[in-house]
Amino acid sequence: MGSMPKRSAHLEPHSSELPLPTPSFASVTVASLIAVLAWVGFAAQSDITIGRMLFRGLGMIDGIERISAYLTNLTTLVVAISFSFVAMRARSAPGRFFRKPPVLTAVVVYIVFVGIAYNTLLRHLWTPYGYRALLNELLHTVIPLLCTLYWLLFVPRFHLLLRDCLFWLIYPVGYLLITLWRGSETDFYPYPFINVSELGYERVLINALLLLLGFFLLMGVFVAINHRRSRPAPATSAADARHS
Repeated sequence: MGSMPKRSAHLEPHSSELPLPTPSFASVTVASLIAVLAWVGFAAQSDITIGRMLFRGLGMIDGIERISAYLTNLTTLVVAISFSFVAMRARSAPGRFFRKPPVLTAVVVYIVFVGIAYNTLLRHLWTPYGYRALLNELLHTVIPLLCTLYWLLFVPRFHLLLRDCLFWLIYPVGYLLITLWRGSETDFYPYPFINVSELGYERVLINALLLLLGFFLLMGVFVAINHRRSRPAPATSAADARHS
């Protein structure tokens, strides 16, 4: 009876088993910079939002709820958390989760989508000055560009499954559904293109589908770049080293 064929050591590892490799000094530096900027940006925007709500006579809880209503704030917080784990090379369960290439790639796609959506759909709606202008550029231009740079330079090719792509969609779809539900309860919609009170559900649903299509296309760009990258060199096992 013949022996079972051995699994090739040169097969590309499954994405769920592929944490980022031991980071270089450059990758740790860039990840740390992104984490610091994201935390600073999120804290500064939170301070502005909560201060504005308190000035209107509302409470701290109202301020926190308003912060969580904006995709920019939520995504910047996710970037701050994920890149902090990457920079610290965390070995905890959350750290290993955020250091997986498919997960970190999803985070990068989210913040890049935020930057593109703001600069194409919302930038013309207001013109901030001074400190607010710097913060605005940090959140919608600098951080998305730095995250893209990190992904291009330091995230290796990984094996991507269909369920990974479906997993990426949970965040934007969930945000849209929760935002529409909250808007139906409070009549507050953070963005004009999903304002049901002014546009009606039919127009808003069309806009939401167009946004999801844009996200899907952006996701496709990252998937295509990942697919065209060269495969990582297979790791040499200890047994192979002894027999070499």
